[in-house]
Amino acid sequence: MASSLLKIYKRIKWLPFGNWLFSKAVCRRAPYFATIKPKITHLSSGRICAQMPNRRAVHNHIGTVHAIAQCNLAELCAGVVTDATVPVQTHRWIPKGMTVQYLKKADTDLKAEAVIPLPHDWQDKEDIIVPVEVFNTEGVKVFHADVTMYITAKS
Repeated sequence: MASSLLKIYKRIKWLPFGNWLFSKAVCRRAPYFATIKPKITHLSSGRICAQMPNRRAVHNHIGTVHAIAQCNLAELCAGVVTDATVPVQTHRWIPKGMTVQYLKKADTDLKAEAVIPLPHDWQDKEDIIVPVEVFNTEGVKVFHADVTMYITAKS
């Protein structure tokens, strides 16, 4: 059974501005994500793609996208794809940690992708690593994050 988040996405992605509406709904549920103005462009069980505009509000002192804004994009992607992938009837999840690599200056709009390999045999009290890759508009990888999600069985 799909998560409620994935059901909503499947229902509204076809509407005009459907991806924008869905992204706004995610930000309403977790308001801090709104600070980066994300747009989720694809969501399925095991995969998400999202975009983040390069704008002054997320810049650091040298005029590039701030490290924490990139972390925010990575956590958004990892959380939403985990929610869309973990079987909601039997398991729940929470972020546990994140390791990041800043590979290049992020000075354009950004595109992120996270993939959870499927099929997966979901266990109780397991850590899964959700890798998130972030690219600039030229397709150059500028950032990588490994987000650790703690998965537990519902009691």
